[in-house]
Amino acid sequence: MPMNWPEKIIFCEVGPRDGLQNEKTTLSVEQKISLIEGAAEAGVPIIEIGSFVNPKAVPQMADSDEVAKRLRRLPGVEYRALVANIKGVERALAAGITKVKLTLSASESHAKANLNKSVGELLKGFEECAAFARENGAEVSGAISTAFGCPFEGKIPVERVASIAGRFVEDLGVTELSLSDTTGMANPRQVYDRASHMIEKFPQVKWFLHLHNTRGMALANIVAGMNAGVIRYDASLAGLGGCPFAPGASGNVASEDVLHMLREMGIESGIDLDKMIALARRLQQWVGHDTDSAMLRAGPCGGTACAGK
Repeated sequence: MPMNWPEKIIFCEVGPRDGLQNEKTTLSVEQKISLIEGAAEAGVPIIEIGSFVNPKAVPQMADSDEVAKRLRRLPGVEYRALVANIKGVERALAAGITKVKLTLSASESHAKANLNKSVGELLKGFEECAAFARENGAEVSGAISTAFGCPFEGKIPVERVASIAGRFVEDLGVTELSLSDTTGMANPRQVYDRASHMIEKFPQVKWFLHLHNTRGMALANIVAGMNAGVIRYDASLAGLGGCPFAPGASGNVASEDVLHMLREMGIESGIDLDKMIALARRLQQWVGHDTDSAMLRAGPCGGTACAGK
């Protein structure tokens, strides 16, 4: 593949939502707010602050309403939240959220496990969600989960992913989409080929990559994604995360690992790496266990103090 590096990437911190939703330890509202505000102060331009879903299904997100209402918002930072139905959209907007994200799976089996509905049923409900959000001044983004592979169905054909993307664009009017590697099954060649295909087929879409590090290939997959032309990436502080409804869905790629790699490659993010490392270390202490973060394992030489040594 050709080596085409972007000058700058756009980064989204998903730790407050995807990072915490699968944790046994539930953080307090104050801790969640500290995490979100800390990321914003470090320069993160997009933060996924939580999800407005059934609290019985995802109890770690039950207090997203209070978090959103009490959050101190910095100018220029986008605070978005995941929703699954019209009730979720109503809750999010009432809490002051101005951007909601809708997720469709490329796998029927995962859709049933995740939201207990078929892809077609979810799409029908999402049309109402998107219309209601826009009527009330909110933006709508989307994500395609299991875009590279499914724990139930195995390999997912690129044509199926493109079909889901087409429904987002044509039926829901969404032009910002994430390709999500829900269980970390992607490899660099697949990411390069799939991302290139989607960019060519849907040039009007702002593409994100949401990668998990289950098999240790997330950073390599980001390199492949950048070479395909993707400049927007999700990651989670301390490498926390995983889907409660997808077997084997371990943590997201760690934000501090991604930002360190980008810094060493000379690719701008506008984010203070040392502040993010400190925030990730604090989060690791809060959840009470080691996490999949190379930068936290690196210790004192993880930040800028040892740069060039």
